[in-house]
Amino acid sequence: MSQLATFIEEKRQNKPILSMTHVVYGYPSVEESLSWMERLLEEGVDFIEVQFPFSDPVADGPSIVAACHKALEQKLDVETCLSQLGKIAKNFPDSRIVLMSYLNPMYRFGLDKLAKRAAEENILGLILPDLPIEQAATYQAACKANGIDPVWLVTPATPKDRLAMLAGQASGFLYCVARSGVTGHSVHEGKSKVNVLDDYLAEIKTHASAPMGVGFGLRHREQIEQLTGKADIAILGSALLDAFNKGGQEAGIKLIQDLFH
Repeated sequence: MSQLATFIEEKRQNKPILSMTHVVYGYPSVEESLSWMERLLEEGVDFIEVQFPFSDPVADGPSIVAACHKALEQKLDVETCLSQLGKIAKNFPDSRIVLMSYLNPMYRFGLDKLAKRAAEENILGLILPDLPIEQAATYQAACKANGIDPVWLVTPATPKDRLAMLAGQASGFLYCVARSGVTGHSVHEGKSKVNVLDDYLAEIKTHASAPMGVGFGLRHREQIEQLTGKADIAILGSALLDAFNKGGQEAGIKLIQDLFH
């Protein structure tokens, strides 16, 4: 079992579902994003998914796209990001940071180098949603050599044979997108949609031995409660960013408390 999967399994002994929050590195400034990460970890979130911004984040909705574009008004580099995240990871050993971005900036940095530096900074998971697994042999080998988990995504539109393949290869955790489309829109759409989501997660569970995280559209406590017992991690992205944009860190913390406590 990988370090990331072991961490999740141990944490789940005392929690019905783990919390994973999303922060865009550099938004609204590098200093403020790092401060926000530390505040979230002080609050006790189990994971932070840190997004290194890219100009064309195709899986993301308007809130995260706008944050990425704002962040890119500064000069950002992957090496500095990794070093800063490593310092935070060292200070909060009871939580974990995973790095999310798109292939373009990570390829320019170097995928072998990315896996090596991530491991050195105790970032145990990498999420590249636009890298197909069929074209990822070199990346997978680099991750394996450095004890890093490449986190794959599945969606309700993923064909069943491909879903089975991705779930079967998942190690740290499998990122289960709750609905088709980009981030940000709620999945709270009535009883029939709830049943569809339950069936989708049950299908994934038949193939995946790795833990399961669910994201895209989580905004309400009842959604988190619905996932309890069916997934290991609830992932909070656009809703947290929207709260932060409206009321700063205090509004974001209140949302987390309302959803998870």
